[in-house]
Amino acid sequence: MAEKGSVLKGDPRLEKLRWSRRLSLTSRILFVNVLPLVLLGGGVLYLDSYRKQLLDERFKLALVEAQITAEALAGATVQRQEALLIQIGKEQRLRLRVYGPGGELESDSFKLAPPSFDLPEPAEVDQRDIAYRMDRWFDRIVGAPALPDYVDPESDEASAWPELVRAREESLTQIVLRDAPDGTHVINAAAPVGLDGDTLLLTRNPVDITESVRAARSTVAVIVLLFLLVSTLLSFFLAQTIVRPLRELVQAAVRVRQGRDRAVEVPRLPERRDEIGMLARSISDMTAALRHRIDAVESFAADVAHEIKNPLASLRSATESLAKVDDPELRAQLLDIATHDVRRIDRLVTEISDASRIDAELSRAEFERVDLDMLVRNIVTSREERGENEGRKVEIHAGGGSYAVMGVAMRLERVIDNLLDNAVSFSPEDAPITVHLSRRDGIVDLAVEDCGPGIPEEKREKVFHRFHSDRPDGEDFGNHSGLGLAIARTIAEAHDGTLHAEMRPGGVEGACLVLSLPAVR
Repeated sequence: MAEKGSVLKGDPRLEKLRWSRRLSLTSRILFVNVLPLVLLGGGVLYLDSYRKQLLDERFKLALVEAQITAEALAGATVQRQEALLIQIGKEQRLRLRVYGPGGELESDSFKLAPPSFDLPEPAEVDQRDIAYRMDRWFDRIVGAPALPDYVDPESDEASAWPELVRAREESLTQIVLRDAPDGTHVINAAAPVGLDGDTLLLTRNPVDITESVRAARSTVAVIVLLFLLVSTLLSFFLAQTIVRPLRELVQAAVRVRQGRDRAVEVPRLPERRDEIGMLARSISDMTAALRHRIDAVESFAADVAHEIKNPLASLRSATESLAKVDDPELRAQLLDIATHDVRRIDRLVTEISDASRIDAELSRAEFERVDLDMLVRNIVTSREERGENEGRKVEIHAGGGSYAVMGVAMRLERVIDNLLDNAVSFSPEDAPITVHLSRRDGIVDLAVEDCGPGIPEEKREKVFHRFHSDRPDGEDFGNHSGLGLAIARTIAEAHDGTLHAEMRPGGVEGACLVLSLPAVR
């Protein structure tokens, strides 16, 4: 058994998790899971923008190279043209082809000199290569348009190249981007040469663009993987910040349920401002409320047993004596005692039943607008018709304005009835009972005043305890259960109000019971 007042101590390792206590679980989970995705998406967008920038620069370069080369070739002799093609092709790693006015191939730098670059045949490319597959995957992710494949035609004529056809027709330089079999790019630039109808086709294989993009992609992949690793570690760390306190709460809840440690307290985790802390404090408050309710039920059950035991003992004694008594007068007295005890038990059972179900009923009830002024007047009139005021005059004092509250009219009627019953019990027969209605700061006060002996200050709280009995002299024993004011207070609190006792204003002798309820706005 734990020592009295013991508290389940938190895991000391949780002291290291202070950074996460003021952040909500939602924000932490989103941060941990979204960060790698944001980095991946940002990296993909960056790579796509980077590749487009490189291609734009190469397009401009190809355009300038084609125009300058075409101008250099214009008017040159065949020998000079071939020398220029060899030199430029070798220095700039280009393939240069010149087509005549009829579209026939006249000169090819790759035939005049060794090729400055090699393009593999489609059959030679391993499409399972990681770099190749990553290129294709990257294109699909960014939604890059599909490029035509670069294939050398069997009959190399100008008509086989659409860019050459347009350049001849429009007399303007044309740029076309194609895909090589190995996934790299091929840039073709077609430009007219002089006025003789010749055209130049410049071909470049900028493998450095693909290599640069692949290098940048590798860097981004490493960064994303690094952050994915960090995110995974943070996820485990975050799980611990959730699981450990939850495990504490589970252990505390189990111990509370088992009831072995009466004084065990559920950890409230006051330092946490996230959902876990809110849950811990809610469970702690709920546990305290349940314990209070259980204690109240146990106390109530003990009081019920004690209150019923007395009339049952009296009833048992009377019934057992009836068989032994022959005197008619004494038998009549015993029957009166038995009848009185039966009525007393019936009254107790009825009051106990009401007291035990009021909370549950009001928690499900739908509150309606109730005018306390009209309700009090109807109750007083009805009591006078039934003679329940026992000849005492009930005066109602209410100023102007509204005295409307939200509640269950039948239950509020029960409260007022109990207050009037209490006042009738203690008031002299010729003394009036006064009901005052007033309003202050959004609260409606209903005060029932009598001219009785009043309630001593030390007893003003006890009168609302269940089965409290402090009846006026001369009243028949057992006519009251001692639950009336307790029930009235329960109903008042269920309406978010209060019920308390005080002395009458101005030092006048008598008691004053005040019911305060929130006014309708």
